[in-house]
Order: sequence, then structure tokens, then C-alpha cells
Amino acid sequence: MAIIASNFKTNHTRQTTKEFIQTVNKHLEENSILSEVYIFPTSTSLDNFNTVSNLTVGAQNAYATNKGSFTGEIGTLQLDEFNIKTILIGHSERRHILGETQEQVAQKFNFYKELGYKIIYCIGEPLEVKEQGLEKTLEYIYEQFVGIDTNYENLILAYEPVWAIGTGVTATNDDIVNVHSAIKEKISKPLLYGGSVKVNNVKEICSLNGVDGALIGTASWIKEDFIEIIENTKDI
Repeated sequence: MAIIASNFKTNHTRQTTKEFIQTVNKHLEENSILSEVYIFPTSTSLDNFNTVSNLTVGAQNAYATNKGSFTGEIGTLQLDEFNIKTILIGHSERRHILGETQEQVAQKFNFYKELGYKIIYCIGEPLEVKEQGLEKTLEYIYEQFVGIDTNYENLILAYEPVWAIGTGVTATNDDIVNVHSAIKEKISKPLLYGGSVKVNNVKEICSLNGVDGALIGTASWIKEDFIEIIENTKDI
């Protein structure tokens, strides 16, 4: 079964998130769809959602703490209130825009690993690295595994070439297969692709060798589109 994940980033409100999750949940339930589906709302929209077992709501980010003096952050105290046990770690926007270092990413990973969280761990290269060829690309990606336990049982990987996120530029099928197959040779974990995935290309991408699903941003924010994405990949 394909794994399909929606990252809301800084989009949706508490009310529209609730409507979105309820609509998607109803569709999964009524159509007996078994795909693994994840939704990552903003932290202000987290709540106790009643969902089928294959629909999981997770956190886009949290600090490596239970509680404390970390202005603007949330910790497990806040996540526990809503029984959140799934988190995105290492997303390129946190690395490149917000300046999270590999050391900080690994610290966060290990904190949430110790608590048994399902972790979707993001990796990917910027355009200047991609232009240097596959060998340099893989070298760059493998550096993002420093300090990361790739044998962790609750780990899902997501390969997101930074140059393809929100740009409308999708990696070619060869680009995706080359990177995915190389990672799969080293690490035997589910591996999602992310980067300008859309309703009309998600089936083709998820059918590629070594691709176990998709982590989707922009194209997943309209509930009807996200349901169509789930429909397009439910039999893969």
C-alpha cells in the first residue's frame, strides 16, 4: 500500500483543518481504503481527532523537550494532550530557512526516537549540489544521516530534492529512481518522494521502483485534491 502524507506547512486554520481531516477520514472509512495516510497540520490546529486506524495526524515540528523555557516551541507536554506520536524531522525548510544544523536535527531525532514516535525523516539536496551529478548528490544526502539511527523501527524516509519543492519543477523519473534505489541499497525503510507532486503525476511517481509513497505540500491542501491523490494511489 502506498503511504500518502500531507504537510500543511503554514496553511489552514483550526476550523478548516478539522473539516479537512473529517472529510478525508469519512472517505477512507466509506470506501474501505487501506493506504497509510498522514496529515501534518500547524501546531495551533492539533486536536483530538477521531480517525480510522490508517489515518494518522502528526506534528510538523517540536522541540526536543517535554516542557520548558523555549519561546515559540512546543514539546511532548503539548503533543501528549492530543495523543500525537508522529513527527516530521529534517524538512528542508527547517534546515535551509530556519537554519537547523545536522547536529540539531539528530538531537531532535534521537529525543523522539527514545519516546517511540513514528518519524518521517526528510532528506534532499539543493540545486547547486544536484548540478554536480549523482555521486555528489548521494554524498550530500548521506551526510544527512549522520547521527541518525536508520535501523529505527518506526522510521519512514522522505526524499525531497530542495530544488523541486514548491517550484513546479519535478525531478525526472530517472532522477527519482537513481536516488531512491541508491538509498534503498543502504537503508531498508519505506521511502517517500516529495517535490512538486501533484494530482496528475502522483500515480506515476508512486509506481516507480523504490518509491513507497509521497510527502506532498501545496497540491494536498485542498481536501478534494488530497482525496483524489489517495484515490489515484490506493491500488499501488
